[in-house]
Amino acid sequence: MSESLTTVPVKAVIVAGGFGTRLLPLTTNRPKHLLEVGGVPFLEHQISRLAAAGVAHVVVATSYRAELFEPVLGDGGRWGIRVDYVQEAAPLGTAGAIRNVAAALGDDPEGAVVVLNGDVLSGHDLPAQLRDFATPREGRPVDVSLHLVEVADARAFGCVPTDGSGRVTGFTEKSEQPVTNQVNAGCYVFRRRVVDAIPEGRVVSVERETFPALVREGALVVGYVENAYWRDVGTPTALVAASRDLVLGTATSPAVPAGDQRARIDDEAIVDVTARVDGGSVVARDATVGKAAVVTGSVLMPGAAVEAEAVIVDSVLGPRARVGRAVRLAGVTVGDDAVLDPGAVLEPGRRVDCGAVVAASGAPS
Repeated sequence: MSESLTTVPVKAVIVAGGFGTRLLPLTTNRPKHLLEVGGVPFLEHQISRLAAAGVAHVVVATSYRAELFEPVLGDGGRWGIRVDYVQEAAPLGTAGAIRNVAAALGDDPEGAVVVLNGDVLSGHDLPAQLRDFATPREGRPVDVSLHLVEVADARAFGCVPTDGSGRVTGFTEKSEQPVTNQVNAGCYVFRRRVVDAIPEGRVVSVERETFPALVREGALVVGYVENAYWRDVGTPTALVAASRDLVLGTATSPAVPAGDQRARIDDEAIVDVTARVDGGSVVARDATVGKAAVVTGSVLMPGAAVEAEAVIVDSVLGPRARVGRAVRLAGVTVGDDAVLDPGAVLEPGRRVDCGAVVAASGAPS
C-alpha cells in the first residue's frame, strides 16, 4: 500500500445481493456470486484483489441465498483479512445495500471505502485508484472516485463524462449518440461520510440517484480512467468467456494460478486419456469426461458428467448435470442435475432447467 494511504483506513464492500436472473438456471440454487469462474467461486477473485491491494476488512452485502456465502468464503483468514456478512431484509438497490452495511464500516468519516459490484471481473490497478482518491483536488479531499473504462461503442451503456481535471460532470442514460465513450466499471471509492448520507431503509440506486445527486450538489466526484481487462459476468455467455480468459491468461486474478493453459482440470476430476479438453475449459472437482469426448472453451461445474463422444463447445454445465453419449452442445447452458439423453442436439443459446430431462430430439422428455 502506498505511504500516502497509511493514515487512511481502507475498508471494502462487495455488493452481492442480486438474484442473478440473467444467469438462470445456474442461479436457481445459489447466488451468482458463488458460481465458479476460472475454477473458483467468483467472489474469491474480488476478495483476493482487495487483500492484495491492502484492504484488511471486507463486508459482503448479501440478500438472495445469504446463508450460502460464509460456508464457501469463510471469515477471510485464508487471505489474511477479515470478512463479514450483512444481509438485507429486502433488496435495497446498489446504494441501499451500501448504506445497509454502514455500521460494519467503522466511524472514521474520512476513511476510504472501496465498493465493488459483485459480478464484475476486473484487472484494473486498484492501489493506483486508491492513491488517486487520496490525492486532494481543488484544495479539498475527493468524495467519491469511480473506475471508468473506455468502450468502442457506448450506446449500450450509461456514460460518465469528465472534465479536463478528471471531475465527473454528469451521468447520462443510454443513447444512440453517447456524449462520451467512458462508462461506469463498477468499482468505487467512497469517503466514509458519503456512505452515511445515503438514505437509510429504502431502495436507492447508486447509478441513478446517489452519484447524480452528489454531482448536482457540488461534491468532488472524480473518474479514474483505466482500460485494463473488465467484464460484467452477468450472463452464461459472459461467465464462460471470463472463465476462459482466466485460464488462457487474457485476464488475471490473485485467486488462481497464472493463465496460459489449455485447460484447468481439478485434481479430483476424471478425464479419459482419449478425451480432449482445451480452449480454456475448466473441469471442476468430481466432474468426468468420457472416452473420445471433446470439451473446448467450456465450464463443467462440480460433479458434471460428459459421456463418451460428446462434444461440448462454449457451454456451461451446472453441478451434477449429465450429458449423454454423442450429444452436441454449442453455447448451451445446462442447469443442475439436468440430463441430456444420448444423441441430443440443442440449438445455440438453449437453456436447460435444473433437473430437466432432454430427449435425443432436443425436446423435454
